[in-house]
This record gives sequence, structure tokens and C-alpha cells, in this order.
Amino acid sequence: MIDAFRYFLPVDIRFGCGALQELPALLESIGSDKMVLVCDRFFDQFGKDLQKKVPAIVAVFSDVEPNPQLSGVEEVVRLMKATGASAAAAIGGGSAIDTAKYAAACAYSDHTPTAHFEGLPFPQKVAKIIAVPTTAGTGSEVTSVSVISRGDEKKTTHSPLFCPTACIVDPELTFTVPPKTTLMTGLDAFTHAIEAYWSIHHSPMTDLLAIEALKAIVPHLEKSYRDGDKDARVAMSYGSLLAGLAFSNAKTAACHACSYPLSSYHHLPHGEACAFTLDSFIRLNADDRLQTLAKTLGFADCDALADEIARLKETGGLRTRFAQLEGAVDLDRIVSESNVHMLMKNNPVQFTDAQLKAMFEQLL
Repeated sequence: MIDAFRYFLPVDIRFGCGALQELPALLESIGSDKMVLVCDRFFDQFGKDLQKKVPAIVAVFSDVEPNPQLSGVEEVVRLMKATGASAAAAIGGGSAIDTAKYAAACAYSDHTPTAHFEGLPFPQKVAKIIAVPTTAGTGSEVTSVSVISRGDEKKTTHSPLFCPTACIVDPELTFTVPPKTTLMTGLDAFTHAIEAYWSIHHSPMTDLLAIEALKAIVPHLEKSYRDGDKDARVAMSYGSLLAGLAFSNAKTAACHACSYPLSSYHHLPHGEACAFTLDSFIRLNADDRLQTLAKTLGFADCDALADEIARLKETGGLRTRFAQLEGAVDLDRIVSESNVHMLMKNNPVQFTDAQLKAMFEQLL
């Protein structure tokens, strides 16, 4: 018997190589003739060139930090109000998309983004949001989550107001992503999918999406970052999108909970921070259900799957030990903040601080 479930997603999804060409028509269809474009620094010139082709782009903001800052949101909101823009479009990774989401939610507010960051509810009227991911990993183009930092204070906000109006997933935009970034974002997509699968909020619908995402990601991740194979990159974009659709409803869990202090105190990029504990949690969460998934993906068991993740991290040059990280290590603080994070409650296994510390001690 199939359990009852609910699945919700209000995003107009457009997928395919060359799909970015649909942007002008998309803007017209959602009734927006002015938008501010938010992009990663790497895409600054791309954004300016696009502005010449799309008159609706009235300003470009490209000063997005790897862990997006509230100051960036404030500048995008200023640009939107100054130009009368009714939409915020993001071209880039999760940092650009999260910035655009938060700015769109503040665009019609009488209060500052800082006031909303500190707890003031968002107005119900928000600007339109268009998300165009340039990495195969974020999933942010189909979620109602925005992660914004104020200095080292990182805050995850869930709100239906953050759901993009539409997203354009054009795999061609990932073709020039550097190998290491391809690996980090790919492992982030893998983490989204497997955490959606083992989340206590999983459903038959999210299971289907998570499994299909992993079937696309597992055989193509190494090929996409080692030699930039275009077919592999298309598969990774597809897998990342499916993973986003899975965790948008099932939510993420322990790996993401631990990623926040790792990013805040040791400045790990989000994907690398999630991957830092990924193989550890595959072993710790191993149950009959996860063992079946590992076999479905072509591995003997969860240990073999975890070994493959560890191998990918090592061969790809990702940091796997605290000794490789920036700054002094305070395990007690990392354990405490990880274990009280709201995402840890979604994990199928609940850990004591002592158990979590023992896991981290193996990574010293």
C-alpha cells in the first residue's frame, strides 16, 4: 500500500541546451518588463553582454560572495527600487540564486533586508524570481530556501515566497565550469538526492525523484569533472534538477546541518562542506533501505558507496581532514551547532553530541 503524501512545486521549469534563449519570452509571459540581473563574479561580463541583448535587464549586480552576504541583498534591493524592477533574475550558482530570492522578497517592503533577516516577516507581495543555474549542483532553482550570511552568521530561511516564478536549466552554461567546482557542485547534488531519500520526510514521490537523480549523477559525475564531457554535464544538470525537486519537499539532513559551521568557521564552499561528512553519514545512516539504494546504484553495499565518495574527494583534491582547513578547530562548537541545527532533525538517525564528536574526531 502506498502511503499518503503531499508534493508541492509552483515553479515553471524549462530544461534543455540553449534554453537561455527563452529568457525574453519568459519575461513577457510573467508580465515583467524590468528586472535586475544577479550573477556570480565569473559571469559578470556574460551578464553585461546579456543586458545588451535583453532590454528588460535594467541593472547587473555581480558582487556575490561564495557564502552570499546580506550586504549583497541590500544592494540588489536598492537597484530594484531605484529602477522600478518587478523581477530579480539570477544567473550563477546557489549564491546568486539565494541573493536574488531574498532581494525579491524584500523588494516591495517598507523595511530593510536587515530587519527581515532579524525576524520581521516578509510582505506578501514579492517581485518575480527567475533562476538560471550555471552549475550542476545547487537545486536552488526549484526550492523555497535562501541561505544568507551576515558576516559569519549564516541563516537559512524557508518561505514559499522564495519559490522562483520560473527557472531555466540550460546545461550549456555549465560547460565552462572549472573541474574542481564541477566536482564540488556535483557532490552537493548527490548530497541533495541521498539526503532527500533518507530524510524522515521522504515520500514515494521524492523517492522517485531522488533515485532517478542518483542514477543520472553516479555514472556521470567523475566524467563531467575529469574531462568536461558534454553529455555527462547534461546528465549532471538533469540529475541536479531532479535532486532539487526531491529535497524541495523532503528536505536535507545531517550533511547539510554540519555544513553550516564548516562554512562559517573554516570557509569551505557549500558543496565541499557538504561533501566533508557525506561518506561518514552514508555509513552511519546505513539501514536496509539505504543498502537497497546502494545496490540499485551498482555498489555492493553502503560501505562501497561511501568508499567511492571518499575516493572522488581525494582524487578531486577536496579537503577531507580538519588539518587541511583554515583556522583553529573547535570540535565542541562544531558538534554543538551541527546537532541543534533544524536540518539535523530530518536525519533518520539522531546522534548524541558524543557520537557526533566521535565521527568528527575520525576526520582530524
